Amino acid sequence: MKKVLIIALALAGYLTTSAQSIIDADDNRNPNDFYQKGIVVGKKAMPYPSVRENDVVWETVIWREIDFNEKFNQFFYFPNSEKSTQGRISLIRLLVRNVMNGEIPIYDDDDMLTLMEPDKAREQLEGNGTDRPVPKLNENGEEMEDEEGEIIMEMKHFPGEFDTNSVTKIRLKERWYIDKQDTRQKVRIVGLMFEYITPPITDPETGQELTKGGPAWSFCIPMDDMRVRQVLVNANAYDDNNDVVERSYDDIFIQRFFDSYVVRESNVYNRSLSDYLTGEDAIIQSQLIEEKIFDIESDMWEY
Repeated sequence: MKKVLIIALALAGYLTTSAQSIIDADDNRNPNDFYQKGIVVGKKAMPYPSVRENDVVWETVIWREIDFNEKFNQFFYFPNSEKSTQGRISLIRLLVRNVMNGEIPIYDDDDMLTLMEPDKAREQLEGNGTDRPVPKLNENGEEMEDEEGEIIMEMKHFPGEFDTNSVTKIRLKERWYIDKQDTRQKVRIVGLMFEYITPPITDPETGQELTKGGPAWSFCIPMDDMRVRQVLVNANAYDDNNDVVERSYDDIFIQRFFDSYVVRESNVYNRSLSDYLTGEDAIIQSQLIEEKIFDIESDMWEY
């Protein structure tokens, strides 16, 4: 009888604890989900395997561009709003937010020799803003007038604003190499830049536009840095086939789940394809560079 009582009390305690854990889980659950999701929470970026200099027997540098206008790459661009995003965020919005907060390092250019401060990055993207004449207001918020009844104007500074939706193209800097330890060709993405529209420069006194804005390449984000990878690994991109797929931006770059084209390879003239080729000739040369890279690995096994 005592054994039965002990078992009953133990079972009751187990059921109470289980019920309490379910209640606690439900309290922390997102109302949009009908089950507890926690795979992404606390996810850590896995460090890349170390590479010894003596093991690298061949290496080249490739620059390639990813166009968000291509249907296959649209998961980089969307969502283009912070509303109704199901917890997702576009790649550029994610990177710019962390750059402005100083969470990830950035460099002046893709040589990545000089670090850039977040304030300078903000100035690069948003500009210095504009000074425009606006009606002068009194303490009650009413427009002030002079003795002749004319509205008194004063110059007011309006800060610039960067539109992340204007970015439709990114450029990756990659280092392709062959590791003699396993005789395989590998690639490491080391830098990322994005094309944006530079803000126009205006005269602070007259408000007249001095120079018009135009396309330019941003600062360079070191993709090999663990701080950058940690930001990417905690943000998921949309999957066309299954909403439950937890594919982070870090996974996408590692798995090379994107469509791109080569715009430059390491060369003695230090120039891009667009510097000496246009139109169909540039496309053909880009494809030839791709084929040359992949042929290097297969040619190693020819006897």
